[in-house]
Amino acid sequence: MLREMVREWVKEHVEPQAHEHDRLERFNLELMRSMGELGLLGLTADEAYGGAELDAVAVCIVHEELSASDPGFALAYLAHAMLFVNNLAFNGDQAQKERILPKVCSGEWIGAMAMSEPDAGTDVLGLTTNAVKQNDGTWVLNGRKMWITNGVLDEAGTPADVVWVYAKTGTDANGRVQMSTFLVEAGMPGYSVGQKIMDKTGMRASNTAELVFQDCIVPGENLVGDEGGSLVHMMGNLEIERLALAAMSLGIGRRALEEMNQYATDRTAFGSSIRDFGQIQRHIGESWAKYRAMRSYIYDTASNLVLGEAGQRLDSDGVKLYATTAAKEIADAAMQVMGGYGYVGEYHVERLWR
Repeated sequence: MLREMVREWVKEHVEPQAHEHDRLERFNLELMRSMGELGLLGLTADEAYGGAELDAVAVCIVHEELSASDPGFALAYLAHAMLFVNNLAFNGDQAQKERILPKVCSGEWIGAMAMSEPDAGTDVLGLTTNAVKQNDGTWVLNGRKMWITNGVLDEAGTPADVVWVYAKTGTDANGRVQMSTFLVEAGMPGYSVGQKIMDKTGMRASNTAELVFQDCIVPGENLVGDEGGSLVHMMGNLEIERLALAAMSLGIGRRALEEMNQYATDRTAFGSSIRDFGQIQRHIGESWAKYRAMRSYIYDTASNLVLGEAGQRLDSDGVKLYATTAAKEIADAAMQVMGGYGYVGEYHVERLWR
């Protein structure tokens, strides 16, 4: 039922706007907010806060269906629903969840997660954004975050309504970075957008930004969990994020396969449908096998992943590695099958390839 509902909604609302927003490099903010009415923005959050309280399989279904139509929009959804909402749902305290979850589940607020920096991407322990506790219990954040999906919401430069920010708060006895998490909200002094990052190769329908924290004052109650204790819940939440990215890849692969198969059926050359030619059959056949393999791996991993629990990294990492590679190969095969038509925006495949 969930898949049918999402697929119909995507067909009616997402598909018609996908090409235009990709070309204009614009995030469809109102469309994202409207997903709150379907219960999709709080997909994994408790029903008590306006969520749907669904599992990892549901996460994969929604990301697959969105990405088959508009991967860029799907990425923006992932940043909100997985990187922010799911994080808060499983790692926030009662007061934080009561105050913020209803807003992000309804679409009143759009969230983001800020981990990467100009000089620190996957090297999370190399981050330089820091937070210093003040005598009055507040925290002062200083630093910059880079490549933040949903960091900016519109062409006016409006920052994300709320951001899950990782910052350095000290070092332990062995000199290792202690990392803490803060909920930074729009309107807090010192929080701003540095720039919207333009001319991306792909995922152009999601906004990507640099965020600046300059003497940003954050209330003490916006510290998530214990001071210095963020690494464990960070790695745990990245497991569902990686699985969701794999599901996005599945949607891309499925759509590319559909497009190439339909084109090969309709297109004739030398008096025959080109799907009768061995080289075309090879592209389609190999793509089908890769698609079926990643589909099985993704949904098997999802059925065994327990939301909110760390320790399932092997398959969440493995499925992302396999699915992203397979989707790229399928999209490339589709472009080969379709020739020049696969190279132009009218036929969707070039957007899937990017």
